[in-house]
Amino acid sequence: MSYKTYIIIVTYNSMPWIDKCLGSIDLNNFDVVVVDNASSDETVEHLQKNYPDIKLFEEQTNLGFGQANNKGISYVLNQGAKHVFLLNQDAYLVDDVLDQLVQFQKEHSVYGILSAIHINAERTRLDRNFSNYVRFDANPAFYSDHVLERPLQNVYDLPFVNAAGWLISKECLMTVGGFDPIFFHYGEDDNYCQRLTYHGFKIGVLSKTFMIHDREDRTKPKVELYSKAYFDIQERRLKLMYGNINDSDEGRILKQKKKIKRQLLKARLRQNSKAIKGLKAYLQLIDRVIPEIKKSVEMNAKQQPSYLEVNS
Repeated sequence: MSYKTYIIIVTYNSMPWIDKCLGSIDLNNFDVVVVDNASSDETVEHLQKNYPDIKLFEEQTNLGFGQANNKGISYVLNQGAKHVFLLNQDAYLVDDVLDQLVQFQKEHSVYGILSAIHINAERTRLDRNFSNYVRFDANPAFYSDHVLERPLQNVYDLPFVNAAGWLISKECLMTVGGFDPIFFHYGEDDNYCQRLTYHGFKIGVLSKTFMIHDREDRTKPKVELYSKAYFDIQERRLKLMYGNINDSDEGRILKQKKKIKRQLLKARLRQNSKAIKGLKAYLQLIDRVIPEIKKSVEMNAKQQPSYLEVNS
């Protein structure tokens, strides 16, 4: 029951997971495309030897999650895909989950993205991050229905679910486009959900479908103020906040810039050299991303397969 459904997996040093990932897929029923982001382990050789029927793109450089997926998405759309399932290399399908997702999306086209419930590798609890996506503020009914043993809804609408296991319809891709290249790693799925909502599609989780996300519960490392990691986070935050086409008032980022200038003035008065250097770098960051964000908002407001190479 594939309904022209293709599965895309982006790999990077995937040897600890790739056999479990591919082993969870009905390879007789679904075509799989792998885009390898210049792995330094044996991923490519392993795939070539053991999975010769899989379409494999070997990248010489790391394209990042979004752009690697865009390459795969472009390929499968040109092959006639009606549904595209993005699957993390460390995620595994449970039972006939993909058949159920495809059938539901076929019958309810307003859901541009559908996902299963993400559980941990031991199947003992929800994936930690997923449990945040279904919190009360995102959907008041999800936890209440399960805990209070109320009848479960077939689908629970959410503003966001991460892209570890997304079923995206062709209609959504041709309207919203692919992942925005202003994001390299992290943030691209948040941005895509913002754009999907803007264009009138919904995001849903089917209540009786499951997939495993085989990752450890990680605590976020402490990030030093004004370090490279700090500015990477701030750049992503600026792009997500001010590149949100549902709330893209350009004046807000200019207010942020004025706030940083006031902080810089105070730092100079206190002769705080570290803060002066850091805040100057922050202002340079804002100046650099403003043109990118403006271009992104203009592009993402259009109904077209942006960032994808699709045959007309």
